[in-house]
Amino acid sequence: MADLRALVLTVARGLADHPDDVRLEETESPDERVLELSMAQDDLGRMIGREGRVIKALRTLVSVAAAKAGETRRVDVALED
Repeated sequence: MADLRALVLTVARGLADHPDDVRLEETESPDERVLELSMAQDDLGRMIGREGRVIKALRTLVSVAAAKAGETRRVDVALED
């Protein structure tokens, strides 16, 4: 589902000071799909947000988009250092 990848990349690159450093890897299992987001160290704080609000909002947005697209597996966004 390229749409979920595009959604995460668009949001992450929009928040980042170094959008060219944003990378997204995907791992899948029968019951879960994980989008692993990596970015410049300087941008991680902005992506996490105060008390984790930004990453939590992104995870909610991705979950809703996945459900609307008919994804039956759990979809999560993980941040890599």
